Amino acid sequence: MLILIAGPYRSGTNDDPELMRQNLANLEAVSLPLFRLGHTPMIGEWVALPLLNLAGSAKVGDAAYEEILYPVAHRLLLKCDAVFRIEGASKGADEDVRIAKESGLKIYYRLEDVPHAE
Repeated sequence: MLILIAGPYRSGTNDDPELMRQNLANLEAVSLPLFRLGHTPMIGEWVALPLLNLAGSAKVGDAAYEEILYPVAHRLLLKCDAVFRIEGASKGADEDVRIAKESGLKIYYRLEDVPHAE
């Protein structure tokens, strides 16, 4: 399965770049275990951050940021089979889960619930 990992990125950081890096590291921490279960993990920021750079985004929340960050995750959701929601308050991740549920995608909250790929 292609699994979108959703969780806090900007939330709770007051736009502090170091806290945002820590949140990205938290998202990435489950990517290898998902890969080892036979799945392809995906994090929206892996796609969005290079695009933000190319678009000339100068700071969190600027026009390019708003144009790219959340729309990337929503476009990725259309291609994914499931969402893995990590802990932590995040309106964006909650929206990803809502969209995924409406689309009939599987939602996982614990690694032990994710099946091995066949």
